[in-house]
Amino acid sequence: MLVGDLLRMPDLRLRARTGDRWLDRPVTGARTTELTDPGRYLDGGELVLSGLHWHRADADCAPFASALVGAGASALAASRAGAGELPDALVAACLAVGLPLLEVPEDVSFGAVAERVVLELAGGAGARLAGHRRLVAAAGEGLERLVAVGAAELGAPCRVLSTTGHLVAGPDLPQERRAALVRDYFDAERLPAAVRRTALLPVRARSTTGWLLAVDGGHAHDPTALELADLLALERARVLRERAAATRAATPLLRALTTAADDPATRAAAAGLPEDEPLLVVALSTSDGQDALPLLEELLAPLAPNAPAGLVATTAATAGTPIAAAPTAATKATKATATRPATTATAQPTAAATAAVKAAASPAAVSASAAKATATPASAPAPAGKAATPVTAIAVLHTPTDPSPALRQALRTALPALSGRRVLVGVSSPVRAAALRGAAQEARWALALAAERGARAEVVTGAEIAPHRLLLAAVPDQARADLRRRLLGPLLDHDAARGTDLLGTLRVFLDCSGSWTTTAARLHVHVNTLRYRVGRVEELLGVDLSRFDHRVDLFLALQAG
Repeated sequence: MLVGDLLRMPDLRLRARTGDRWLDRPVTGARTTELTDPGRYLDGGELVLSGLHWHRADADCAPFASALVGAGASALAASRAGAGELPDALVAACLAVGLPLLEVPEDVSFGAVAERVVLELAGGAGARLAGHRRLVAAAGEGLERLVAVGAAELGAPCRVLSTTGHLVAGPDLPQERRAALVRDYFDAERLPAAVRRTALLPVRARSTTGWLLAVDGGHAHDPTALELADLLALERARVLRERAAATRAATPLLRALTTAADDPATRAAAAGLPEDEPLLVVALSTSDGQDALPLLEELLAPLAPNAPAGLVATTAATAGTPIAAAPTAATKATKATATRPATTATAQPTAAATAAVKAAASPAAVSASAAKATATPASAPAPAGKAATPVTAIAVLHTPTDPSPALRQALRTALPALSGRRVLVGVSSPVRAAALRGAAQEARWALALAAERGARAEVVTGAEIAPHRLLLAAVPDQARADLRRRLLGPLLDHDAARGTDLLGTLRVFLDCSGSWTTTAARLHVHVNTLRYRVGRVEELLGVDLSRFDHRVDLFLALQAG
């Protein structure tokens, strides 16, 4: 029984003076009192009946209302027999502390009100038990059936939404309304909450990648709504178990995408993906290294709910991008020598960053340790002095349409849930299964480009990447490594033996189109010093950097690393 139910009983004729927003509070009993502080005699949830005999002055109202709220009373029903309307000071005091105030007609006794409450509670117990049994039975019949039964029990439409605005179950709702519900959910100071006549309840707990239950009409504290949310949490746990199993099954495919150890087409077929139909690779990173995989899974749920997905180590192509809350050792090494302009659509790893990534565990091993990091609650910061886990979530999609518009919309909806974190997404061009490794590289390059743009939530597609990087993505890993070693080997060896950074000088010189003054300014060295360094590069590599074809060869070799 709710406070609002009392107002719908024609024989009582109660009138709400305050508290239209709080009429969904449950009533557990009725108690009559004329004490100035009745709090110690209340258990919580009662409808308190009072003839206001305690009222001597307006100053008495605020302490009385505060005492009721402190004891957990659901509402105050008051009457002043023969004395006219309720004091304005009492109305204001109840409004200030959030206590519904109901006015009892003079010809209706408190005994009649209390008796009606007792009868309703006694009769409602059997109805609640029957409703509980129907809900529990529906829990074994699927998510849509559970939500439909819950809506019937509550007498109001119910919807389950993800924090990305995806309608998980329930009647359709415009995307703008779903996004508004997600914002209201994360703006609410406490949950459950009733916002604009919609009850918002957490499914298990409020989190970055969780579900929420939205009930029309404001049933935030209705026991049936609370039970429905609990049963939905069991369904959510089942979905998470299925995703965890799918993640384990996807490990061989992810290893094939990120290393040369296996054939991507064979592993894609084993994962149930077609060989001759377009496939896409989607990569996602978060600024604190947390929730990357569950967030990617939530974003893809309406597009490809069974897409193979998992975590892999951050690769050399993205090791230097500024997306970590705390820099890793590889990131620090990269930042020490990175001088590429922010508008450039590429990100160059240093030798130190490349070595750090090559020393990382296989995707399967990384997935196990990284999963612990992503399981940390979104509100938990990384320990002081420690770097965020350098992981990327990757998924392979079999979809005939470009997912990037839907991903952008979902990320915009999820912004309130991200607690200020950056989320970057890279989407490859469609390819056949045999070319998935190149698509994975392209998705990571798109991720690097997203990092350079600086937005909190950014989605970049393969079509936005410079053509030379797309060409390199189609070249086998070993061929790219051979190209880099053949053209840059003497320079790499010299830097490693002497502790110099002639490779960095070459990179900046090419970035500046061979301009001596611009390069010297970028490196903060004298032009004569720069000429000496470039001369050493030409001597070690046997090239002439005034020739355009030599510059192109070396530029591609740098990109191939």
